[in-house]
Amino acid sequence: MMHFDPAFTSSYVVAFIMGIFSSMHCIGMCGSIIGTLTLSLSPEIRNHKKTLLPFVFNYNFGRITSYTIAGALMGGVEILLTLPFGETHGHRTLQLISAAIMTGAGLYIAGWFPRFAYIEKTGIFFWKQLEPYGRKLIPVKNLTHAYLFGMVWGWLPCGLVYGALALAATTGNVSQSALTMLAFGLGTLPAVMGVGIMTQVLTRLSRMNRFKQVIGLLMIALSLLAMLPGLNPMAYTHMATH
Repeated sequence: MMHFDPAFTSSYVVAFIMGIFSSMHCIGMCGSIIGTLTLSLSPEIRNHKKTLLPFVFNYNFGRITSYTIAGALMGGVEILLTLPFGETHGHRTLQLISAAIMTGAGLYIAGWFPRFAYIEKTGIFFWKQLEPYGRKLIPVKNLTHAYLFGMVWGWLPCGLVYGALALAATTGNVSQSALTMLAFGLGTLPAVMGVGIMTQVLTRLSRMNRFKQVIGLLMIALSLLAMLPGLNPMAYTHMATH
């Protein structure tokens, strides 16, 4: 006998896949930031991959740390929603909002909904308060500066990050929400860290409209799993019958 587990969450897997799907967008946005970081380093560091790689890694470690912190903050959103709506209705409302934002992100990646980029304006005020601190870290002089630089730039307004945050808010508690955003950040890591072959391949793929449309449709499919967890076969467990 199959039994649906209401505590089941696929958010970690979905968020990780979202991070991979977002890679083409990350190359354009985060790639230029890494370029700024690289150019601010001394020639002795930036001209050798062995010395440059730890700085790029620390930048990304800081960026993913900020994603995780943002996820933890989003974990409190469901608690606030349960006050006026009740636990069941509040959670359901977040699932629907998350699915809508993820669908918009999928349409955006596919090139069918460019106006989705306007969602990034919601974080501009907060970003303006943080951005000067990032500029103070330029030029980056050590690995600690690279990490802090990444933490600041991790809050750069990004519609696809907001899509992942919407998913994180549906997990039901702070720790799962934080882990969801950690999974998203790890999904973006290969493209941003892959300064060589990976980046070149993804850049070539990002110019293929058909490929972007396929990725967009897959993102929309993931939004259905967020909205209708009952569709996910992994949410069901076998129960012994007597």
